[in-house]
Amino acid sequence: MAIANIIFPIMFIVTLGYGLTRAGFFNKDHIAGLSKFTFYVSIPAFLFINMLAAPFAQSIDPYLLLAFYIPVILVFVIGYQINRYFGANTHRTSDASAVFGLGCSYSNTVIVGLPVISAALGKAMIGSIFMIITFHSAVLFALTFLLASRAQQHGFSWRNFARSMVLNPVVLSITLGIIANGLNINLGQQLNDGLSLLATPALACALFVLGANLSFYRIGENWRFALVASMLKILILPALVYLMADKVFGFTLQNTVMLVLLSASPLGVNAYLIATEIKQYQSTLGSTVVLSTLLSVLSYSLWLTWLI
Repeated sequence: MAIANIIFPIMFIVTLGYGLTRAGFFNKDHIAGLSKFTFYVSIPAFLFINMLAAPFAQSIDPYLLLAFYIPVILVFVIGYQINRYFGANTHRTSDASAVFGLGCSYSNTVIVGLPVISAALGKAMIGSIFMIITFHSAVLFALTFLLASRAQQHGFSWRNFARSMVLNPVVLSITLGIIANGLNINLGQQLNDGLSLLATPALACALFVLGANLSFYRIGENWRFALVASMLKILILPALVYLMADKVFGFTLQNTVMLVLLSASPLGVNAYLIATEIKQYQSTLGSTVVLSTLLSVLSYSLWLTWLI
């Protein structure tokens, strides 16, 4: 029952978004508008407010970063090599392999991971969570673009990459929150209350939009590779994170659970957008988003039952 209490509210909102959109109550234009508000307004406000209040003095731990990112990079490399050796002959290129590696290792940390961890552990871990996800997109997207540039005529542009990262609303809001936290900036009661009100629907809207967007994707003919990517993402990656956190670094149970749940998050939809930009494995990563999200219910239940 405790596991159900954690998982049910999250899946209820995702299912509601899927069902209402699938039934035609919302169309793509409606969801596009809600998605724009969610990811460019509400979530940045949520991230900024929480980063501003996060107790970084107690949260900054380089070993937490190592325990999370060593397995993430390892699974990325495993996915890359799987595609190089077992992918279709036309897809054994470095750009396709980099995209597939991204599909095996990139987590939906903000939309799915954060609500699950908050429900399971409370908000005491929020500083450590944000410390980890601050580097998440930058590390994996940079690695993907660097490897993909080997097969691209125009090559890799650090300027374009830096510009896209700086202007990314998630990265920008986290960065500004860290700066404001470090400078001990006081926003004032009125502005703080306004941003807090704006941030209130962030996670619910994000989960609803996730469910709605799932109704637009289909598990296509590349389901076998999508299944491989999903298993690496929600089973192998969190297992490796658990080994690093518990056996190598000997973290407390709370830190171990936090890292495992973050890594057990399904594939984030941003990975699909990167695949679309590089023009490799779009349908496979779209299918992986759907499949890993559905299977993450079982994965979360498994890890929560075992660890809590």
